[in-house]
Amino acid sequence: MIEPRSRTNSGQQPGVAVQNPRFKGLVFLALCTLPGFGSAMLWLRGISIIPLAAYGIVSLLAFFLYWNDKRKARADSWRTPENVLHAVELAGGWPGALLAQQLFRHKTRKISYQLVLWIIVLLHQAFWIDQLFLGATLFSLF
Repeated sequence: MIEPRSRTNSGQQPGVAVQNPRFKGLVFLALCTLPGFGSAMLWLRGISIIPLAAYGIVSLLAFFLYWNDKRKARADSWRTPENVLHAVELAGGWPGALLAQQLFRHKTRKISYQLVLWIIVLLHQAFWIDQLFLGATLFSLF
């Protein structure tokens, strides 16, 4: 009989589900509320569908990049540069990145990486607060 490994490369037990899924799910939904609502409002007003489409498409790209990077890390082969991951997050892929981090347990322990990711998330939140409540006084895009 083959015994399962007790730990993976990241120090996590293999096959362990996401910790605190309800809390993390609520936080994720809360973070997606402003961008989702703001993007939907731009589309419904006939201004632009680009933000709404970008969040979906780029989040899928981010999710795939995280999955691929985790796979490559396990195989000890070429990795996706962190600046590429951050650029995709900044382009609107942060929701997919957050999901992938939790599902694949990837890039969750590196503090410097997390700091940049959360600054990106906060920038997106600030942008949509400005667009929806402050009349685009800080960030004038549309």
